[in-house]
Parts: sequence; structure tokens; C-alpha cells
Amino acid sequence: MMIGTMLGDRYELIEKIGEGGMAEVYKAKCHKLNRFDAVKILKKEYSTDSELVDKFKKEATAIANLSDNNIVNIFDVGTQDEINYIVMEYVKGKTLKQIVKENGSIPYKVAIDIAIQISKALDCAHRNNIIHRDVKPQNILVTEEGVVKVTDFGIAKSPDSATIANSKRILGSAHYFSPEQAKGTYIDCRTDLYSLGIVIYEMVTGRVPFDADSPVSVALKHIQEPVVPPKQINSDIPESLNRLILKCIEKEPIKRYQSAKELLNDLLRIQRDENCEIVYNSFDEDHTRIMQPVSIDEDEINEDDIDEDDADEDRKKPKISSKKKKGIILSLVAVLVIALGVITAAAISKAMNPGIKQKDKVNVPKIVGLLQEDASKLLEQNGLKLEVAGTDKSDKSEGTVLKCFPEEGTPADPEKPVRVILSGGTPKIKVPDLKDVDIKSAKDMLANYGLELGNIDQQFSDTIAKDSVISQNPAADTEVSKGDKVNVVVSKGKEVVNTKVPNVVGLNIDDAEALLKSRKLNINKVSEQTSNKDIDKKVKSQSIEAEVDIREGQTITVTYYVYKEPEDVDVNIPNFEGMTIKAAQEIASKRKDINLVIPKDAKKDDIIKDQDPKEGIRKVKPGTKLTVTITAVERQSETKEP
Repeated sequence: MMIGTMLGDRYELIEKIGEGGMAEVYKAKCHKLNRFDAVKILKKEYSTDSELVDKFKKEATAIANLSDNNIVNIFDVGTQDEINYIVMEYVKGKTLKQIVKENGSIPYKVAIDIAIQISKALDCAHRNNIIHRDVKPQNILVTEEGVVKVTDFGIAKSPDSATIANSKRILGSAHYFSPEQAKGTYIDCRTDLYSLGIVIYEMVTGRVPFDADSPVSVALKHIQEPVVPPKQINSDIPESLNRLILKCIEKEPIKRYQSAKELLNDLLRIQRDENCEIVYNSFDEDHTRIMQPVSIDEDEINEDDIDEDDADEDRKKPKISSKKKKGIILSLVAVLVIALGVITAAAISKAMNPGIKQKDKVNVPKIVGLLQEDASKLLEQNGLKLEVAGTDKSDKSEGTVLKCFPEEGTPADPEKPVRVILSGGTPKIKVPDLKDVDIKSAKDMLANYGLELGNIDQQFSDTIAKDSVISQNPAADTEVSKGDKVNVVVSKGKEVVNTKVPNVVGLNIDDAEALLKSRKLNINKVSEQTSNKDIDKKVKSQSIEAEVDIREGQTITVTYYVYKEPEDVDVNIPNFEGMTIKAAQEIASKRKDINLVIPKDAKKDDIIKDQDPKEGIRKVKPGTKLTVTITAVERQSETKEP
């Protein structure tokens, strides 16, 4: 049990507040700042997976650099006793999933406001080259004041990371998977927009568009099955929001919104005017979607297969009585009779007034492949007018007609324009950031973007690992065309330069370190205790002899002395009183635990009168000074006879 654990000497785990597939989240008390934080801890079964642990820490560091009111702040990252944790902002509120479950669905105006805040968070992340990859209601927190906070970027990754393109592990949640995630192929920011589309769909309908018994089955539905438009489930939502959701969850990324900013702008437009038109870029998508109504025989429904939340929601829907159904049918019949009357009257009027002529229809000439100006002239020569319905990216020159409606060779009403789709020119691709990426992965990344690896130059680098990209041309985020080449400069690693080892023995350790660093050598300091104050901090030895040629950056181990005052011990002090100086010196020379101190003017035959310390067992420091006083022996002065 983790409750009560203190992490980093400051975060005390108080309460478990959440759990996901890879991590658990605890409410914690930060004793340093006296506040509550949330601590996300990687589950023990993943702590031995170095790839996941590395991802867990690196992505937290990346998200910590994001500054947005709609993204949960990251405060700290650490490891303690094989516990890998991230400290983040503690948000008091509920997950969006809890809100949807409690309410069945969310009023579309509230859903638009929530979607706007999520889009702002994703826009900030995408502008910083971070893809969330697990956008779902469980990872969206809503505070008591209605502020939305996107969290759990635990499986987020930069779009230019090789691990995305090459990883065999599919991360994310099945109900919110993009088709490209489900297939395990390369992803970019548009996968987050797909997942956000699923989230908006669930908010306004109360259910996800694709559901099944297993994650694999759900994933297959994302890839293969068409979606039931949300407006068929909730007729209250405006058509503009219906089209926005459908555009988000297109199966092909090119047909979706191309950026969070683009999606955000449309959400803001709908918020201002529900009747605004949400258009698609592709010609085919400009048509009204017609879907067959879903018919279900109640006798075929197995109660065990009904989700409890869906069952409750069905019970909330009002039942239409048979009497009301009969009234509706009679109303429809009445409308049909009136319509037939109008058509019949028009036909009779036309027969009775033969002088009124309808303009003859004209076959649309061949205009596909022509430039807009040329196509317009050709249509005018045939009594027709051109109207631009939209543009599409293609390899044709900008302004070239790609499609027309009615199609070439088919009759067209001169009163109505011929609608065309023009080429927007070759699609522009933003060059990925290859810096710090190894050259093999860089080549794979460029291929995923439809680009090629150009010239490869090499140079030494002290900061970029060998075989990784130092710089590139064109630079990251430059817009280029498909098939363009990107030239790179690749690191050869650190340049090998030799230097002579200096002699540091006898130097102060600080001076020795400075000298070694001046020769671009590293130092490993090892201390050794000494009771001699005179050699404190002096270098005793070095691992590589002086004047030897070695490579810059190598490490020299240096051993140096550190003075430590000796502790008092029991010393048996001899009795020197009454001895001559000579006799006392002979005894003291054989003892290392005492240091005999005699007067400077003493002679060897002088007699010791007193000593300090006195004879006996004394608690003194080893080598303690033993001071003596003497009685000088009278000496006869020598005189010479004349």
C-alpha cells in the first residue's frame, strides 16, 4: 500500500484518486510548499520496462514546458526505490467521463464550450510538437468552475520521434482510437483531432460511435465501419455541429481538420452562429450524406448485451403512442396529396401555354485539366457559367479544374452554374525536426512524410551523439513539396584530441583539479585520512603518471589526504624522573605514542627533575607531548696552563 509513502522528501501520499492501464494517481501533500498535488506513479509491472520508464519521464519533461490554462501543469519528475513518479497539478473536479455518465449526454452548447477548451490545449501541444495520442473523456478534467484541463500525456510523443513510426506497441484507448492508431501506422496531430471528434460525439449523444465486445473488434470498426451521424441520434444538435463532428472522424486524415487551430476556429464560429456552414475541402464531401435508417427488432435484443448506461438512457426517451403514429402518417399523406396537386397544376399550365419556352439544356464541354480562366471562357461559349465549389490539393498546377458537376458530356441547365473543384497546387509538407535523431530513423521519418534524405555531411560534436543529426536543410517546419530532399549534417561524435597528464602529486586538491580541467581531463577524487595536519588536502598519488599522452575527456583518479584529529586513547606514561636526558631519549625513541620534549639547552647527562604528564595510565592523544624539566649537572670549566 502506497498511502503514507514520502517521495522526494516532500510528497506524502494521502489518497488514491485514480488508476489507468499503466499508472496510478494519488493525492499528495507537498510539505515544502504546503499544498496538495497529484502524483502519478508507474505501475510496478512496468518499472522493469526501460523503454516505458524512459518514455514516462521524458514525456513529463516535455509537457512541463507547455504553458496553457487548459493543460494540467507538471511540477516534478523523480525515481525513488524503483518508484517512478510524476508530480502534477491537483485538479478538484470530475472527469468528463463521469459527467457524461451522470447526465446521459451534455447540452450541445456546453459540449461546444468544452470542445473549444480541449482544442486550445491540443493546439498548444501540437505547436510544441507534442501529440497526446490518448484523448478521451477519462483524461479530461472539468473543475467546479467549468475550466477544462487536459491531462495524462503519459503516452504522448513528438510527431518526429522514430519510436512512433517503428514501435510495434499500439498505445491508446480503443473506443477513441484513430484508424491509423488501430492499424499501428504513422500518426500525426490529426489523430488527436479524430479522438476529440469521438469525444464530442459522445458528449452530445451519450454514447461512443463504435462499440463491441473486445478492443480488437472496436478497432476494426474504426477502420471499416461508417459512422451513424450524431444528428440521427440527437436531433437537437445543429447541422453545423453535426458536420464538424463528421469531419473530425473521417477515416482518412487528409479529409479531417488539418490542425487544432482550424478545428478551434470552426467551433468558435458555431458558438457565435449555429447556422453557419461547415464545409469540406473535398468535392465528394460537399454532398448531403444519405444513410438508411437503423431498424432493430426488439425481440432480437439480448439484455445481457445492453450497456447499463445505454439501457438507462433508452428508458428516459419518451414513447410514441400508436394514436400519435397514426396522426403522423395521415399528415404525411396529406402533404403528399398537396405536392402531387402542385406538380399536376404545373404540367397543365405548361400544356396550356406552349409559348413559354424553357431554355434547352447544354452538354458540359471538356473542361477538366484546363485552367480556371480557360474553362470559364469555354463554358461561356456554350452558354454556361463557372462557379468555384472548392479546391483540392493535387500535383496539377494551381487553378486547374479537377472535377466538375454536372460531369463532362452530361446536360446542364444554362440557368445554373457548372460547379468545379480547382487544384490548390502540390500539397505542402512541413519538414519534421530531425535534430538528435539517429540517421536511420531520420530516413524513415522523412519517408513517412513523403520526403527523401538528401546529402549527408559529417562533423564532430561534443553535444550530439554519434550518427545523430546535428542540423538540417531545409529547417524544421519549412513548407516543401512531396518528394523534396532534406540535407543533413550528422555527428561523428566527440573529436579525439590527446593531452599530457600533469604532475599533481603534492599539490592542494583544489589546485590539482583546476590543473587537470585546464588540460580537459576529468578528475575522480578519493580521500584518505591522516592525523598529520601538515599534509591536509595534499595529493598523495594519481592513477596515471605525469607526462603520459592520453585522450581529452579521460578521468584521472587522484588520492589526497584529509586531516582528522586523533581521538584520546589510554597511554602508559613511563617515569623519566631521576633519569638522564640520554636514557630518557633512548626509551622515548622506541615509543610512537609519546613525543619527548626537552629544554633546548639541556645536555645528555642532565638529570630529569619533573615531567608532564606524570607516570601511569593516562587518556591522551597518540603521540602526545611529554615535557620534562631538568637539573643541570655542574660542569668544571676547563682551563689551560700558560
